[in-house]
Amino acid sequence: MSFKVAIRSFKTLSYVGSYKKMRDRPLRFYCATILGAGYVAYNEFKKNKAEMKEIMQLKNYMADPITPVSQLQKNQDDMKTQMELLIMRIQAEFCRALEKEEDEEAKFKVDRWTRKEGGGGITCVLQDGRVFEKAGVNISVVSGKLPPPAVQQMKSRGKNFESKELPFFAAGVSAVIHPRNPMVPTIHFNYRYFEVKDKNEVHWWFGGGTDLTPYYLNEEDAYHFHLTLKHACDAHDPTYYERFKKWCDDYFTITHRGERRGVGGIFFDDIDTPDQQSAFNFVTSCAEAVIPSYIPIVKKHKDDGYGYHERQWQLLRRGRYVEFNLIYDRGTKFGLHTPEARYESILMSLPLNAKWEYMHEPKANSPEEKLMKVLKEPRDWLNIEKTKKSAA
Repeated sequence: MSFKVAIRSFKTLSYVGSYKKMRDRPLRFYCATILGAGYVAYNEFKKNKAEMKEIMQLKNYMADPITPVSQLQKNQDDMKTQMELLIMRIQAEFCRALEKEEDEEAKFKVDRWTRKEGGGGITCVLQDGRVFEKAGVNISVVSGKLPPPAVQQMKSRGKNFESKELPFFAAGVSAVIHPRNPMVPTIHFNYRYFEVKDKNEVHWWFGGGTDLTPYYLNEEDAYHFHLTLKHACDAHDPTYYERFKKWCDDYFTITHRGERRGVGGIFFDDIDTPDQQSAFNFVTSCAEAVIPSYIPIVKKHKDDGYGYHERQWQLLRRGRYVEFNLIYDRGTKFGLHTPEARYESILMSLPLNAKWEYMHEPKANSPEEKLMKVLKEPRDWLNIEKTKKSAA
């Protein structure tokens, strides 16, 4: 008899012996046992429920939370608290994951700032690294009253409010990573939560997304990236990925050039269903998918060889990145219209170096042209449409 079999047999005999002892006990023992088991189960339920919420990890964050710790502890069930703790954790985990790919001396500079009207943020930037030319990971937790231009930005997104000035709360994490090696793509992600009070009614919603901007197309990387995001979406709703992938392709479009910024990902806004906690859980899954979607690609390509030609193409594509962020990005516009806007943090998304060349066209049949074809005609990376047609 093997050791594992012996252990299993011993456990079986122990269970049978316990059952015989219980069988011979009076009825009141059974009642006590059931009540005891119920009490233990209830305690476990409460423990698991508490663990579902973000747990404060002060020593692991990049800086102290924006909201006083005593207030966070007092309002643990409040969605504003849950969101702040989530973005604090995501910021710290992503910064440390990026630092692991860098040389030992390359570290994030941490800048914790506050604003008079309410709240503040934590800006983490790594510059001139061997792997990352510029990496920025921000969180902001702000409140106050939105002026008319910011309210108008809300209305342009389909949010119609009666008041001219709106009390608001906004918390989010945003990151843009510009690698040094042209074979490593840029990644952007942003996940946010808004509360707006219009008269006596509180409106809330979530938004965000993750997208990839390569300089040279690697189909395996694009597949890996999209599949990781699909898994995060599917855990909550099997329709999310396809809907939000299209939304991403449509949103990150440089309209005046007729091209997408990159190979897409997911993007969504104004999510307020099915309920607040479910929406938060979905956003949490998406934020937690960033590291597994991107870091393996960094590891794979950070030491690839490249030359002057590839570097110049990278700088040109970064110019396109700047064009989108400054002309079309709603988050940038909203931030610039927010009272006491911190422009240094808002413009963190811009690359350290970029280039504009008049009427540039890539050579026919070149790797650069291969990328441009995908940017002009977004691809179904996971062959979802083909699978649907085959099943029909």
